[in-house]
Amino acid sequence: MRRRSRKFIGAGAMLLFVMVYAVCAMVAAEANAIRTAPGPVQAMVYAVLGLAWVLPLLPLIAWMEKPDPEVEG
Repeated sequence: MRRRSRKFIGAGAMLLFVMVYAVCAMVAAEANAIRTAPGPVQAMVYAVLGLAWVLPLLPLIAWMEKPDPEVEG
């Protein structure tokens, strides 16, 4: 598969993943245990929720950026 196709598919997958993750993060952020936690704990949870979406997408980004195979001919 060419890089251009991988980027198109990857962009769609990333968009879908971020939309689902955002809903899950909002639900987690509204949990009673987090809302009643002390301020520093809340800040740490929100920071983790705000950055945690990157880790699952790293393999997808690496796949998208893989160079095209050499074409002989």
